[in-house]
This record gives sequence, C-alpha cells and structure tokens, in this order.
Amino acid sequence: MSFISKTTAFLGMHALRSLVSDSIAIDMGSATTVVYVRGRGVAVDEPSLVAISTSTGDVLAIGKEALEFYGREAREVTVIAPLLSGVVADFERTRAMLEVLVRKARGGVSYFSRRALMSVVSDVTQVERRALLNAAENARIGRVWMIEEGLAAAFGAGVRVDDPHASAVVDIGSGKTSVTIVAQGAIVHARSTRLGSSDINAAIIDHVRRHRGLVIGARSAERLKLELAAQAVPADLGEEISIKGRDVVTARPERIEITAGEIYPVAHEVVRKIARGIASALTELSPEVAGDLYDRGIILTGGGAQFPTLEEYLRELTKLPVRIVEEPRYAIVRGLEKMFDEPLWLRRVLRNDPQLLVGLQSESSGFET
Repeated sequence: MSFISKTTAFLGMHALRSLVSDSIAIDMGSATTVVYVRGRGVAVDEPSLVAISTSTGDVLAIGKEALEFYGREAREVTVIAPLLSGVVADFERTRAMLEVLVRKARGGVSYFSRRALMSVVSDVTQVERRALLNAAENARIGRVWMIEEGLAAAFGAGVRVDDPHASAVVDIGSGKTSVTIVAQGAIVHARSTRLGSSDINAAIIDHVRRHRGLVIGARSAERLKLELAAQAVPADLGEEISIKGRDVVTARPERIEITAGEIYPVAHEVVRKIARGIASALTELSPEVAGDLYDRGIILTGGGAQFPTLEEYLRELTKLPVRIVEEPRYAIVRGLEKMFDEPLWLRRVLRNDPQLLVGLQSESSGFET
C-alpha cells in the first residue's frame, strides 16, 4: 500500500473514531436531565418524564414531548418520572429516556460514545448505583464513570480538587436539597433532605384545595409560584390572577381569583424549611471545617437556588456569606465537564471505587486532550 493510501486510510479511521468517541456528561435529576457534549456544551436540557401507554406499556414520548401530555393525558396514557430523588425507580423507562436524550444530544452525528461521566447522589446504595450504571450501558452510552453530585457541583462552582480548605456546596434540586462539605477533593460531610423546589408547588396545590376548595394541577401551581411568589417581596400584595381547576364540592370546572398576599407566605414557608435544614447540617461540622466556612461561606447551586429571598434568608440564618454560582442549574454538569480535562483529578475522585478505577486506568489515555 502506498504512503498516500496508508495516510488516507489512517485519516478515514481517525474521522470514524471521532464519531464514536465523543465525551458526554450527564446530570440526571428527578425533574430534569441535562446532557453536555464535549466541544458543543449543553446539548439537552429536558424534563425527566416519560409518557407510556397503560395498555401496552410502550413508550410514547420522552422529555419535552412527554411534558405536553402531562396533566392532559388521554385515557390510556400516563406520564411518569422514572427517577425518584436521583435514584432509578423504573429501570426500563430510565434506560429508554437516557437512550433518547443522549441520542438527541449527539444530534445524530454519532450513535455511540466511548466515555461518559454521570452524577450520582451521595447516599446512593451499591444496588442503586449498579441500576443506574446498567441503565446507562444498556442505553448505548458506552463506558460510564460516576462522580458524586456534591463533588461535581463543587468543581462546577470553582472549587479545586487540591484545595486543602473546606467549602460548603448546597445543591437545591426539585425533590431534595443536598449539603456537601468538600476538602482536598473529597467529601468531608454530606447530608440531604427530601425537600426541594417541587415542594413549593405541592404546598400551593394543598393550600388552594384546603382553603379555596379548588383542585389544581402542577402547571397551575407553577404559574402561581412564578407570577405571585417568585419575587423578593411582592410590590402589591393585592395583585391577583385567575386560576382554573375542579371544584372540591361540586366536581365541576371552576375559576377563582387568588392574590399574591395569599400565595407568597405559603411558598416562602417551604423556603424557610429548606434554609433551616441547611443551617442544621452546618452544626454537625468539626471546628476546623467550621472555621473555613466562616471565611468562605456557602455556595448555592441547583435550579432551586434561584428562588428569591433564599440567599438573603440563608445569610441571615447562618451569619455566613452566601453566593449563587453563575447558571446554578448547570453546576453539576459543568463540574463533570471539567474532569475531561483533568484525568489526574478524575482518578483522585474515583479512588474509593475500585471497579470504576480499573476501568479508568485501562482507558486513561482516552481522557487526555
């Protein structure tokens, strides 16, 4: 074979390899799944929802398309969230959702990936971790490594693996709030509570049903939260909007007017509970760690971090500096993305998981840029 032929063949193989060796980072939450593709940034940011046929069990829609069904499902259609607090609740639907969303993230350019990083909740069991790994592998994602989401959020917020001092990262998701203390690339202390931004919607739904006699859906509750409660202090407590639902007594469709003065305290009672849970977690730290946090304060990540007054309320409650990272919803996937450029950091983070470390060592060259 001539030199030119050999060169052409090599370039052709290199081009083919580039199609199947893309690196992806996945943050699968109970409410949203975010997929990052190296070189392209965040490629998918969609609801973690699956619409299925109740008669056949077939998957009808996933992500944004499934959201269109939500609240207005046909008789033989139901919409489910296959993950509960970051843990696989329905293996087959989780696998199907991953496969579709990852394929969408690649944009049809490549069908397989050789490496992927995925976040996992800190208190996940080995059985739950294996279920998530199997779902990822069965979704044709390729070899998958997992990093605890508290570490990933810390790295995404700018904390370095080799930083000897402690940093407190609070990730507020849809169904839970996690407090993670990180020092020297390891978790010093972690605590999570099953209380998140979706609990604000649940509190609003419960209040409207109990006190106004109207049953409303999640979308209506989200609208009330955003339009009447999502501000530091409502400029006009008398501001009102119309909301529709089903009357508790007559079961007929009904409409009521509801004010900011009624909804605001309901939403912010949940915010105060979240803040008190965070403050309580900080009382369990060693004196040295507490001293570091006195200077460094608290870093807020996750979609719930953007809810108004939480930052201010938490600062008052803990007497510590509090800051929200830029684009807090993407802090975890941003931290995973950093690991692609830092293979030594990745080895250090995974050192406590022998099986994952073996996989990493066998393909360590794949993480070099």
